[in-house]
Amino acid sequence: MRTRRDGAVLTVTLDRPDRLNAQTPATWSALAEIGASLDDDVRVVVLTGEGRSFSAGLDRSMFDPASSTGGGFGELVGMPVEDAQERIRAYQAGFRWLRSPGIVSVAAVQGHAIGAGAQLALACDLRVFADDAQLRLPEVTLGLVPDLTGTSTLVELVGYSRALEMCLTGRAVGAAEAQAIGLASLVVPDAELEAAVADLVQALLAPPVAASRATAALVRSAVRNDFPTQDAAERAAQVRRLHDLVRGR
Repeated sequence: MRTRRDGAVLTVTLDRPDRLNAQTPATWSALAEIGASLDDDVRVVVLTGEGRSFSAGLDRSMFDPASSTGGGFGELVGMPVEDAQERIRAYQAGFRWLRSPGIVSVAAVQGHAIGAGAQLALACDLRVFADDAQLRLPEVTLGLVPDLTGTSTLVELVGYSRALEMCLTGRAVGAAEAQAIGLASLVVPDAELEAAVADLVQALLAPPVAASRATAALVRSAVRNDFPTQDAAERAAQVRRLHDLVRGR
């Protein structure tokens, strides 16, 4: 995995193109470490995959029942239940930080985003799809469940019924459908993906940082707050902004 810092923008690139950027526990540990190391000057995180796919999901070595090392399923089954759940909680930490206060995360998705790859794209605030992109959550067809924060973010984006159908069938969602149902913020030809993401990043950086972060926090809280609670949050945030503007912040 590679990172590149350009001012307020951090780009994180999955760099196993020969394996279609298949993920392992080492991937999730590296992601969690990146999240833990963020400084306050980072405003936008761009997540990309090198090569022809964003991420084709779990590395096949994870499915080897004889494997007892490297965080595969064999190792998890051999643990006490509480320890196995704690291990998965650590894996989830590699995904959850992408919704951290203070940053906006953008996934640039081309080719396949399958299973863990789909959940990594879903973990971001925004997704830009190349027109060849397909997103799938096939865990149930393997006798498993999505466990890398994917269910909550999927329901948040597309609603209960559509999320249930996608998870229980494991079918592929193409780029056009993804945009229609709210999974993709934008769909562009594959050759234009990098430029489209760069344009979006510049638009995200344009507003004053304090106002941008306060607005993002309000939008995030609106997903779960009832109307009176969200109205109160808006009032409080606006008064803070007015005071800061008067003080020149």
